[in-house]
Parts: sequence; C-alpha cells; structure tokens
Amino acid sequence: MKSVKDYIRTIVDFPHEGIMFRDVTTLFADPRGFRMAIDQMLHPYAGMRIDKVVGLEARGFILGGAIAHQLTVGFVPIRKKGKLPGAVISEAYTLEYGEAVMEIHDDAIQPGEQILVVDDLLATGGTAAAGIKLIERLGGEIVSTSFIIDLPELGGRKVLEDMGMNVSVLCEFEGE
Repeated sequence: MKSVKDYIRTIVDFPHEGIMFRDVTTLFADPRGFRMAIDQMLHPYAGMRIDKVVGLEARGFILGGAIAHQLTVGFVPIRKKGKLPGAVISEAYTLEYGEAVMEIHDDAIQPGEQILVVDDLLATGGTAAAGIKLIERLGGEIVSTSFIIDLPELGGRKVLEDMGMNVSVLCEFEGE
C-alpha cells in the first residue's frame, strides 16, 4: 500500500542548483493520495476542540481549506505582505536570502479560539513561527501545527517546539 510520501515527487535543482524540491502537487492531484494526506493530518485531532484552521501561504491554503471543511470550522489564511484587502497585522521573519513579512486580518481570530496551523512543508520554521506569532498576538491558542513534510536537517521542528508548539508531520525527507 502506498504512503503519502510515495505521492510526492522530487525535482532536482529547483528553484536553485543543489536544492531537492519536494513537490506536493503530485500528491494533491491524486484523489487517493490527497484524501490520505487530509485524513492523516486530521487524525491526531479527532475529538479535540478546534475553532479555526489557519493555512500558511500558499500550499497551506489547499490543505487548510480541506481540513477546515472536514472539521466544519472556519479557515483563515496567513498571506505574504500586501495580499489581504482589509486591516492586517504583520510579522517579519528572516529567510536565507533576506527578510519576508506575513500578514493576517486583524479580526480573523478571536481571543481564546483554538487554532490548528497547517502547511505542506516544515524547513527552517521561519514562516510557521511568524504565523504562530500573528495568531498569538490576536489571542488565538494554538492546538498544534501540522505539516505533510519535515526536512529535519533544517531544524524547523526544533524552532517550533522551542516556542512550545506541538508539531505533527506525515513524512520526512533528508536533505534540502
């Protein structure tokens, strides 16, 4: 029987030479693979109170929407700077080649709401950490973070765990 990892293709030297890009679009395109991933991402939270699912741009939107639908809860996007139309709060974070900024609508989460944060891949943890900070600034309480892929060599899991986060992943790939 196939695992989620079997549906993910690797593209060599994308977006730069030396990078092994883990492409989840092949997983999303396969109905069995996509359902398997969503079901496995949901499983640890059966019976838990979750008020909203937050998806990190951009593949986290695909996962987050499907998971929110299954849980019958709201979905909130965290986007790159300048992409949301309403009043937002922002959080800058460091990338290997500079800085980026993530934003969330300032009314997207109410204090005390239980939040599940989802994305496709956990690398250095910078994007997820910025998203967590935004949610916490709005008073949301993070139940867990959930990813399809962890790249353990890049240390993102430790970054999130050091922030007090529970981290759930479906598979790991060695290397970048």
